[in-house]
Amino acid sequence: MADISAGDFKNGITLEVEGKVCQVVEFQHVKPGKGAAFVRTKLKDVINGGVVERSFRPTEKFPAARIERQDMQYLYSDGDLFYFMDTESYDQIAVNKETVADSLKFVKENEMVKICSYNGSVFSVEAPLFVELEITETEPGFAGNTAQGASKPATVETGAQISVPLFVNQGDKVQIDTRSGEYLKRV
Repeated sequence: MADISAGDFKNGITLEVEGKVCQVVEFQHVKPGKGAAFVRTKLKDVINGGVVERSFRPTEKFPAARIERQDMQYLYSDGDLFYFMDTESYDQIAVNKETVADSLKFVKENEMVKICSYNGSVFSVEAPLFVELEITETEPGFAGNTAQGASKPATVETGAQISVPLFVNQGDKVQIDTRSGEYLKRV
């Protein structure tokens, strides 16, 4: 793969910096009054999730990192392992709990997710951006309680806790943004 020079950084690019696979989260070209121009960046280590700030000369080059993103079906969890299947080849893989972290908080069994890997080793699981889940537990809404923007806690069928408006009841299906855990609408 081609090298990427710091002068060509864009948000979302993945590259290797000092043997680590990093994604550019933020960048800024700086041209001081005196001295040479430089590129100030925030880099996220895609394997361990740490974010570091670094500055580079615009001519510095880094090898692009090839990240594989594969659609797979979440099958089930068994203890500390989560099982996924490639729906075309039917190959199955197991991913440990530390790698999965909270990414399956809003994902039911048999849903599709993206498995992210680098050189064959899985480093993260990406849930769909939006999911529809049933409310399994919440206090009943009260007629006449129309406080604008008021919310109450609720549990969805995956066991995750979210905040919902007062009019949402047990048994309702709701749409959730998996990045923020935010209630979007009733469906």
